[in-house]
Amino acid sequence: MLVGCGLSLCPLLLVEPPYWVWLLLPLGLLATSCGLGIFQVIIFHHCSHGTVFRTRERNRRVGRLISALLLFKRFDDYQREHMLHHSPKKLLTEEDEFADFVLGLCGLEPGMPKREAWRRIGTNLVSPVFHSRFLLRRVRASLFTGDKAHDLVGRITWGSLLLVAAATGTLFELSVALVLPVTILLQAATVLRILCEHRFPEADLISTRDRAFVCHATTGVFPGVSPPEMSASTVASVLSWAIWWSKMLTVHLFARIFVLVGDAPCHDFHHRRPATRRWTDYIHARQEDLEAGSPGFPSGYFESWGLFQAIDSNLASLAATARDAIRH
Repeated sequence: MLVGCGLSLCPLLLVEPPYWVWLLLPLGLLATSCGLGIFQVIIFHHCSHGTVFRTRERNRRVGRLISALLLFKRFDDYQREHMLHHSPKKLLTEEDEFADFVLGLCGLEPGMPKREAWRRIGTNLVSPVFHSRFLLRRVRASLFTGDKAHDLVGRITWGSLLLVAAATGTLFELSVALVLPVTILLQAATVLRILCEHRFPEADLISTRDRAFVCHATTGVFPGVSPPEMSASTVASVLSWAIWWSKMLTVHLFARIFVLVGDAPCHDFHHRRPATRRWTDYIHARQEDLEAGSPGFPSGYFESWGLFQAIDSNLASLAATARDAIRH
């Protein structure tokens, strides 16, 4: 985050910067957004499971500090709701944080045609109204929680930043380098990441709400696509390899850095082993669990390749789901 903010500030603070220096701005915004995502997906999230630090109290203190500084939901509230999310009895119900986000904030509905769902997502990502509602929801959950000590930390931090920036005439620079990633960019990444985390299984699996349901409600989402099968020995094969590399180094690399940060690709492993400390080695831990037959679960792992392909599959599952199926 610090490196990203520094890169973003270079063209904004320099007097008549060279044209190439402006290339640092998108790189800086991307780095800052990635850092924010890591705080959100890895540190804050796994603190709620008590698996970052040795003691429960240290996990709680760090989680509370992150939630106050980065406008995440107050840690204690998030932890309570997130534990419900890990219960098969609550997952994909109206009491679930995932369902509340997708159906409530994003405005998607069971049975909604996939094309209409994509239209709403695209509209939300560029809508000032959506981002304002999302930000207001975050500010209320972070800075106006009724927990005076928690709220005071966030209010003093953000108030001081804004006052210092206003006093030094750098309010615009602060807004671009930090406020933009913390708000609009992080929110856009959050929408895309949450939409690919869970799919809606068939009605009979939803009704059982057992471990088979958990297996089919989560998939691994890996940014990438299979390489061409032929060697680069002809003009056509060279072109195929060039297209593959261009996809890997643009769309899929961006998805990995901006959306699928940390252990987000292995969200299915996390739901099967939520208390493990092997989230630091998630790719290998998931593979070993898969090869061992995923002990304790009736099904192996499922996976999707490509962020947008995973979202498309999940939206298709939502379109095939009846409203009554997710009512608790």
